[in-house]
Amino acid sequence: MYTGKTEMPCCLCGDADTVARLDIPPRAVQLLRNSGPIAWRDIVGEVSIHFCESDWAVVTDLVLETGMSPLPRCNAARADLDIREDFEALLNDVREEPDQTPTERRMLAESRERIATAEREGRETVNTRALVEAYVRVWAMADVDAAATPADD
Repeated sequence: MYTGKTEMPCCLCGDADTVARLDIPPRAVQLLRNSGPIAWRDIVGEVSIHFCESDWAVVTDLVLETGMSPLPRCNAARADLDIREDFEALLNDVREEPDQTPTERRMLAESRERIATAEREGRETVNTRALVEAYVRVWAMADVDAAATPADD
């Protein structure tokens, strides 16, 4: 029986040997390349993206030194996520559309605390992977919120 997330290939190059994983809120899937067919509202829980060693070094530099998100370069087909219909088929039951708000709030609160700790006490006090994940989450949610808000003309 399946009891947890499986290892996925690098979301950038497809290499099966990965060294780092970032968990992002379901709405952030919209920022991934090839995400059009994915109904993010049907995602159950967080979405995980994985990176190989060489790409992880690039992502770390991109986020911490350049201040850019890697998500638009990540392939959604290589993301690890659970879709509501998968559970419905397994359990022969129809479930309500998942409420993503608690997951998003928890992830954003954790991320903001990590960033605040790094800014207050220095980057070396926060795990590099956790800090990269924190920045990616905060930027991703800001981007999807901005895209959802109609621009004032």
